[in-house]
Amino acid sequence: MNVEYTGRHYEVTTAIRKEVETGLTKIRKILGDKFETKVILAVEKHRHKAEITINPRNGPLVGLAQAKDMSIAVNEAIDHLEKQAIKYKTRWQSKKRSARKSEEVNKWNGHSDQEDIQTAVGLNEKTAVPVMVHKYPAVAKTTEVHLVRSDESVAMRPMTLEEAIKEAHFKDRDVFVFRDPKGKVMVLHRAKDGKMQLIEVP
Repeated sequence: MNVEYTGRHYEVTTAIRKEVETGLTKIRKILGDKFETKVILAVEKHRHKAEITINPRNGPLVGLAQAKDMSIAVNEAIDHLEKQAIKYKTRWQSKKRSARKSEEVNKWNGHSDQEDIQTAVGLNEKTAVPVMVHKYPAVAKTTEVHLVRSDESVAMRPMTLEEAIKEAHFKDRDVFVFRDPKGKVMVLHRAKDGKMQLIEVP
C-alpha cells in the first residue's frame, strides 16, 4: 500500500499508520481500485488535524477532520472518505449506465456520438466560464457533512462569493471549493436544511 505521510508539529506513530492503513483497506474494497494516498497529520493549538487524500481514476477524494486526539481525527477523516467513496462509486456506475443507454438510443436514432451542449456561466462575457452540459440523469443528493474535491466541485479561477454560489447552484453541488479575488481558499457547503454555509480554510 503506497501511502505518503507528512507530520506537521506531530510525529507519525506506528499505531496511527496502522489505523490509517486499516481504514484504507475498507475504502479499497469499495472502489476496487489501486490509488495513491497522501496523509497530512498536524497539531495546531492542541487541535489534532487529519487530512487524507486518495486519487482513484476519476479525480481525488479528501477526508478532513479535527479532534482533541489524533486517533479520533484519523478515524473521522477515514469515515468521511468512506462515505465519499460510496457516493463516488454510485455516481460513476450511474454515469456508466446512462452513457451506455444514451449510446444505444443514439444508434437507434442514427447517431453514433453523444450530443453535448456548450454554454457559458458568468456575470458578463469577460468573467464567463465555458461549461459543457451532458445529458445525464440527476444523481441523488446526499446531505452528509464532508468535503469533495473534483473537477466539477472546484473553481478553476478566482471568484466572488456571489459568483461561487451561482456556480454551485448551477452545477448542483453540495460542496464547492473556490478562491476569492485575494486568493483565499473558501468552501461552500449545502447543509441539511438546504442553506449554503461558507467555510474559510485557514
